[in-house]
Amino acid sequence: MRTVWVLGDQLNRGISSLEGCDPAGTRILMVHARAKIRSKGFHPLRLALVRDAMTAFAGDLRAEGFDVDEREAAGFAAGLRAHRRAFGPGEVVAMEPMSWDGLRMLERLGVRAVRANQFLCHYEDFASWAAERGGRLRMEDFYREQRRRLGYLMDGDAPAGGRWNLDHENRDPPPRDGGTWRRVAPGWSSTRRGALARLRSFVAHDLPRFGTHQDAMLDDEWRLAHAVISPYLNLGMIHPREVCDAVEEAYRAGAVPIASAEGFIRQVIGWREYVWGVYWLRMPGMRDENALGADRPLPPALTGAPTRMRCVASAVEGVERRAYAHHIQRLMVLGNLGLLAGVRPSEMVDWMWESFIDGAEWVMIPNVIGMALHADGGRMMTQPYAAGGAYINRMSDHCGGCAYDPKRRTGDDACPFTTLYWDFLARHEERFTGNPRMARQVQGMRRLADLPAVRERAAEVLTALDRGDL
Repeated sequence: MRTVWVLGDQLNRGISSLEGCDPAGTRILMVHARAKIRSKGFHPLRLALVRDAMTAFAGDLRAEGFDVDEREAAGFAAGLRAHRRAFGPGEVVAMEPMSWDGLRMLERLGVRAVRANQFLCHYEDFASWAAERGGRLRMEDFYREQRRRLGYLMDGDAPAGGRWNLDHENRDPPPRDGGTWRRVAPGWSSTRRGALARLRSFVAHDLPRFGTHQDAMLDDEWRLAHAVISPYLNLGMIHPREVCDAVEEAYRAGAVPIASAEGFIRQVIGWREYVWGVYWLRMPGMRDENALGADRPLPPALTGAPTRMRCVASAVEGVERRAYAHHIQRLMVLGNLGLLAGVRPSEMVDWMWESFIDGAEWVMIPNVIGMALHADGGRMMTQPYAAGGAYINRMSDHCGGCAYDPKRRTGDDACPFTTLYWDFLARHEERFTGNPRMARQVQGMRRLADLPAVRERAAEVLTALDRGDL
């Protein structure tokens, strides 16, 4: 009898390692590794979700008739050794892990890895696509190729609605009155049934409103119209094809406008799969990139220290309570703060990996190194996602009750984001002068009559940020 080793982020009966398997000839191994649990300060909600979801999937497999060896062990290697001693399997097979180190681990342990099918574009296919373009990566090009290849939102050879990308229609600020949003409990289901229920509920009730305000932020609305299914996708509990099929079906039925359907499918087959491909293309070196020479420690405001920056306080409160913040809070508040302040990329990666319910190395390294902190020097995204307080003021209701004024760049009540934005451009003026997408911003910085005062205030802001007094 052979053994199929199912890892904790492969919790789906359709994974390639389980294809064609029957209980008569296959035993299942699942390992709860204490070393992995203790390797970082993972959020308790994430630890609970992974453990409970693994146990729930083991129960599903047992109900199908499989003998499941679900065991506690000091580490993955120890768990595999104990399993081999107990059962003497003729072969141990596993689907390719979701991490670079995980794949190396299987090689060391003599486990045969089969090609992963948990994404719609395998990383080897992504590498071939990148090679055909001479390594010049552009997410929009990849996204359009995905649409053509997979057939989502296509009318023959043309994109449904006549345009590939409707992002400009999906950037509205929140309604002036805050709007009315459907309340969803922040509980995380540990079963596939619960994950599918969340997907169906999102498509039926929230997807029609998703597009317009997907970049908005509100103090009293942690979710707005976001799907909140990323933990289930990243643990394998639901497959991206299931998600895209549901969105496509709702659009074809006339229940969802094209802007919402396109915006959401772009996140799944464009952004998510692109991040996955970039991770594998550039590991292991990507985890150590720091093109901007950022060397400040992680701000205490992200780890529990009180802060008068209302946007940061709102996002961090959501992370602490629910292990979640939506993508604009992550990129344009938390990531933007790290970029403007010059926080060490490795510390920012670790904090986000530990803190979020959907955290994984393949998610956080490209998103933090390549997108949020521009630490790869523009190889993944040509333009840094840098913004001052004006952006946060436009896209949220945070600034109205904040101690800081987003319109001011000097003085004690100047918004730290506004001050640090101009200081960031000044610090990296030479680098960004030659970037066509940054030329206007750099010219604007050069025209500031009060730039010396701004930079003096920025030094004060950074000192206060370091000591947790901002």
